[in-house]
Amino acid sequence: MCLGVPGKIIKVADNYVGTVDVNGNQMDISLRLTPEAQPGEYVLIHAGFAMEIIDADIAAETISYMEEMGWYDR
Repeated sequence: MCLGVPGKIIKVADNYVGTVDVNGNQMDISLRLTPEAQPGEYVLIHAGFAMEIIDADIAAETISYMEEMGWYDR
């Protein structure tokens, strides 16, 4: 079993690198598996890779569940 977390793409750089925001933390991840991803979109992140582009409503729902479980402090 693996866990993917939603992140919002802040910017896209060369070589399929994207900066994402995850719960207020910004980090660089690989967009090689989702080269069509654009700033403002949400992606599901696992092990430093964007696995797929997800709908903003799904991202918000997932974040809400993670907050309920105490994984995100807000």
